[in-house]
Amino acid sequence: MKLGDLTLVQLRQRLADNDLALRTGPFVTRIHSPMPQVADGLLRLYADFPLHSGEFRDFHVRVGPPPGLRRWLRPQINFWYDGHSPFKPLPANHAFALLEWGLNWCVAGHAHHYLMLHAAVLEKNGRAVVLPGDPGAGKSTLTAALMLSGWRLLSDEITLVDRDDGLLVGLARPVSLKNASIDVIRQAFPEAVIGAPAYDTHKGTVAHVRPSVDSVARVGEKTRPAWVVFPRWREGATARLSPHSRADAFLHTASHAFNYSLLGGLGFELNAALIDACECHDFEYSRLDDALRVFAELAA
Repeated sequence: MKLGDLTLVQLRQRLADNDLALRTGPFVTRIHSPMPQVADGLLRLYADFPLHSGEFRDFHVRVGPPPGLRRWLRPQINFWYDGHSPFKPLPANHAFALLEWGLNWCVAGHAHHYLMLHAAVLEKNGRAVVLPGDPGAGKSTLTAALMLSGWRLLSDEITLVDRDDGLLVGLARPVSLKNASIDVIRQAFPEAVIGAPAYDTHKGTVAHVRPSVDSVARVGEKTRPAWVVFPRWREGATARLSPHSRADAFLHTASHAFNYSLLGGLGFELNAALIDACECHDFEYSRLDDALRVFAELAA
């Protein structure tokens, strides 16, 4: 059964009753929330994801109002993981964005049976491109555009490297866009399903793009890394790839990993194997059309 098989009324009831277990890639999350924004966002962006009927859940989370006057006076919401709240309360209209950030936190803080890199990852023709990115570099904009152009999304935020075989594992959760990127994707891809924006967050305006049907349907397919590409949006830049040092790529991915140090020698071996298997490039661009052409040539 998929989440989209539920009506909005059924979904809201199951969320209120703490009776919704959602599978995203290798993880199952039980979600409890009385917030209508959470139900609306899940139905709009997670309709193709399967519900889980078994007993085991990886994460138990709740998004709802804190106790006290903040339920009614300038309403706020909080995120709980196993009854513990790792974040400060946020305005109530940030409920769905907080759920997304909370789910990222759950994976990054607990899924240590993978090496976890802070990077997007997509696949085309059986080979994957890993896209590390600094804030403002245009990583998520490029990720959304590639997915909407036929690349299979594995993840927008967390690249999962399987400890047993070094292959990349998919999550296929929605792509997070910020500020001007929302309108860029909306104009370039009018068919894209974009969730309601959350305004005035610590990242500015945030909205999420629904993952493609193919990305969700094939989320269980691991893939081999082929490229590590460091994107950088720069106004007026011509879209082009240029060589990037493998040594620097190793240092960057290691220093931006969520659990590289925790895994010790295994983290070193997995990261080194990934970099050895990949061509490493810098990529500057200003126009999405040109960027997509370059990546189509790369995949071919």
